[in-house]
Amino acid sequence: MEQFRGVGDKATLVKITVLRGNNLRGNKAESILNYVRAEFNGIVLGDSQKLDAAVDQGVDYNFTCSFECSDAAHTLDDMAHKPVILTVIEVLPKEKKQKEEKTAVIGQAIVDLLPLLHGQVSFLSTVLLHPTPGSPAEAASQEGSCKVGPSLDVTVCVPEPLLSGVQLSDSNLLKVTVETAYSVPEVWNPVSGSGPLSSYVAALQVPLTAEKEQVLMFSNGLLKVGGESEPMGRPRKWPLGPLLAPGAQFIPGVSMEGEPIEMEDGDLTSIEDRDFRKEAETNKKRVSWDTERRCFLDAEGAACLTRRIAESRLWPVEVMRSPQVGATKGGKAGKDKGGEDETQLSFHGVAYVDMAPLLYPGARRVRGAYRLYPFYDSDLLVKAKRNISVLRESIRAPATQGRGRAPSSVGSCKAVPSKMLDGGHKGGKDTKESPKRMYADSRTYIIIEIALEKSLVPKRSPEELAKRVMELIPPRAPLPRRPAGAERAVQEYQAQIASVAGQVLEQYQQLFGPAFLPGEKPLDPTSQEQRKTKLLGELNYSGKYFAFKEQIKYSVVRIVREKMLRTEAFSDPEQLQAFLSQLYVFLVDEMHVALNKTLSVDAQETQPRPLVDCAQLIHFAKEAQLNGDYQLAAQYYQEQLTRDRSDPAHWFDYGVLYMLTADYQKAEECFHYAVSMERTHLPSLLMCGILAEMGGRLEEAETFFEGATCVDPANVVAWTLFAWSQILYVCNNNTRVGFTAQSDLGPGWKRAEAEPSAMRHLATPTRLNTTIYMETVQFLLQNNALQMAQRALAQELLCPGGGLSSSYHLALARLQMLRAEYGSAESSLKEALNDSFQDPDVWALFGHIHHLTGEFGKAQECYERTLDFVTDATDTHPIYLRLGSIYLQEGEFQRAKTTYLRACKSSPSCLTWLGLGIACYRLGELTEAEDALTEANILNNGNAEVWGYLSLVCLQTGRRLEAEQSYKYALQLNLQKEAVLHEIKALQDHVGFGNPCF
Repeated sequence: MEQFRGVGDKATLVKITVLRGNNLRGNKAESILNYVRAEFNGIVLGDSQKLDAAVDQGVDYNFTCSFECSDAAHTLDDMAHKPVILTVIEVLPKEKKQKEEKTAVIGQAIVDLLPLLHGQVSFLSTVLLHPTPGSPAEAASQEGSCKVGPSLDVTVCVPEPLLSGVQLSDSNLLKVTVETAYSVPEVWNPVSGSGPLSSYVAALQVPLTAEKEQVLMFSNGLLKVGGESEPMGRPRKWPLGPLLAPGAQFIPGVSMEGEPIEMEDGDLTSIEDRDFRKEAETNKKRVSWDTERRCFLDAEGAACLTRRIAESRLWPVEVMRSPQVGATKGGKAGKDKGGEDETQLSFHGVAYVDMAPLLYPGARRVRGAYRLYPFYDSDLLVKAKRNISVLRESIRAPATQGRGRAPSSVGSCKAVPSKMLDGGHKGGKDTKESPKRMYADSRTYIIIEIALEKSLVPKRSPEELAKRVMELIPPRAPLPRRPAGAERAVQEYQAQIASVAGQVLEQYQQLFGPAFLPGEKPLDPTSQEQRKTKLLGELNYSGKYFAFKEQIKYSVVRIVREKMLRTEAFSDPEQLQAFLSQLYVFLVDEMHVALNKTLSVDAQETQPRPLVDCAQLIHFAKEAQLNGDYQLAAQYYQEQLTRDRSDPAHWFDYGVLYMLTADYQKAEECFHYAVSMERTHLPSLLMCGILAEMGGRLEEAETFFEGATCVDPANVVAWTLFAWSQILYVCNNNTRVGFTAQSDLGPGWKRAEAEPSAMRHLATPTRLNTTIYMETVQFLLQNNALQMAQRALAQELLCPGGGLSSSYHLALARLQMLRAEYGSAESSLKEALNDSFQDPDVWALFGHIHHLTGEFGKAQECYERTLDFVTDATDTHPIYLRLGSIYLQEGEFQRAKTTYLRACKSSPSCLTWLGLGIACYRLGELTEAEDALTEANILNNGNAEVWGYLSLVCLQTGRRLEAEQSYKYALQLNLQKEAVLHEIKALQDHVGFGNPCF
């Protein structure tokens, strides 16, 4: 990983140049003698020359100062949350007997250095000069006499970017905003005169780098009385102490952004909490911070933050009350009584912020109202997995942050350590209430926002979807027009002529041998006539001549009726003779056409390719398995076998279906068929061995596994199963044997390590750092050998390179889901998430389990999260199908349409087109719906629901014949969905057609 610059001796010089002051106003009426002081991070960078300027006119300072940005001082994090403070100071004229000149602060301006962290090398900014209380500029702004306020023109530049391109893309900016605590306990406000005034402090700890943790302190929280709501759009404050100019404490261009309660991520979002929050945020006391703290995170810091959130989703934000600086007397606040070492905190509370939403792909912000609880170390350990209070550790620090620094105009922001009464554990001396009861009775909550400039988990970019359904439908050759009437009669006659010609040719070859031999001389006319006579005699003798006439007779009758349009007998013999002559000529011409087609040496007309190929059949079969329709899946596998029974992969796929239905006898028959077709078909050899071992035929199993190792000596799965079979065989003969790791797997293991197998029927491609058992588990689960998969998972626990990894828990969850042990599968997936919360396969399996248990809301959340990851899950097709069906159930038809469009683009099937058609129909897009439903019907014309929705579309568009035909097919195919049937019948009653029973 590229190291960030500014480490060690290499530092970057940051130059700040104050070019000009505009519209300045001082105590004198004519001119102002003034200068500018620049400060950063509590250090005075320098003063400009003292210059005279006319009132409300400009003055050119051209004053340049600088500081070095490094890891030793003035770090990138300092530049993220600390501005450059520019103070304009007026030099007052000396009075008599005055030795030193007097000065007065006109105002302060703030320069935000954040653009440098965004890769800029320079920028020009005109910053507002905020007047100090009592200054002439403040009086002018209150009177409205000054139309344009005072300002400073400032440039900031660096010789080279602080961050390289890689560093800029890998780094992140964390923004933590503590807004307001509402419904605070009454005892938080001490009785007037009973003690010092108090301010309130909030703190939390975040990682900046892999090694460095930073405690974010939000001090100077102010107690306010109720009576009105906090205004929305109020500006956010810098995490600094009080400045000389109150207006300079606000971050330019950044304000509080409210949102509806139901959109928040906090604790109080229910309907019951809304009335309480409305009352609390209007009438009850509150403590306001309104402060934003920015944190610069390098690549390691961002990764560390992600890892910490994955380990513990709840992050503590501690709150306490502290005396205000300068409220004590005689400087005794810092002295301990009796040498006490233990620092006590007053009203120590904690809010637990759920940071898990930041791990959602594309998420960059969490904001909400979080309950405030009394601080207990035991609760902190259980909820946040931490055992240190950041506030307690900060108070124990021996020195304040401000010691050792040069004096500056922001020195008032320094923290002062003080002795605090413990209201968190032992009960404070200033209250008789226990903390637990105090917070429970008042129902205190605090509003906190945590935002990131870039998401921790990247989100998939929205893909370009087709605007019209027809754009997704693949181009196909038009279906051949089915002939009817006279055309059909002629084609049938030609087909009969071709059939008879073929039989005559076969009889000729039986009598005289091959009719045409290459290079042979043609027969002389005498020989031809002899063969013709002999052939006719044989046909007459055998009765075939009469059979041929009977075969052609029906087609001739159809030509007479449908082509010649003659259905009545002739009364005039001449008309009959003329008709027979015409018929004879026509039949002879068509006979020549048929014979030319049959005996032509040109290429025969190719049969049209089937609309669905074998790969699509497998896809449809697996989709039917997913929906539990094993009968339909079997039909697809049988159709695949009908097309090519000699392909061993087709028999293997059919056998895997029987493995799923636990019909092991039929499964074994299919695998044996596959091996008989191709003796080197590795997956079938392995499955034959597995079934033989399950049946107790150990020698037979060993033979199959050994054969598999001979077919592919580098295959890990084959060697692993072969070794297991040897162990079982030896153990069955009461011989002790040890089988550990790779040493007993035979010579093929080393080659398998160097060249991992890429088997077609493995669930996922071979991953790096996997074990032999996990590869075997993937194969076994893919092919539904659950008993052997459980054994492989047990071996994974004993393997030196295995153990309780995320891949183990994921495979175990798949096994448990296939066994319908959904509770156990959910527990296994929770364990898998601890190590691989960005694995889309884990979230997809979570969604499947929730879907199978009927928790469709949780399934929807998991599916949406899976699809938002940049990396695709292993199989997205069931995710699209199930998420789309959930959207249809919830009435979110536009989202359902988008989901099914993505499914039709990546893995089209009858069900994806059906879902798209339903969504378009519900949206009123009838043309789009018909296109989608037509495509679904092409892929599977036996789906009753497709015919039902086609009937609805035809009823809506007023097509009577098509509506009736579609309805009849839906009933014939036994449409099971009562809601669709009722909708069709209601629409038929409304339009008055569509039901043949009318």
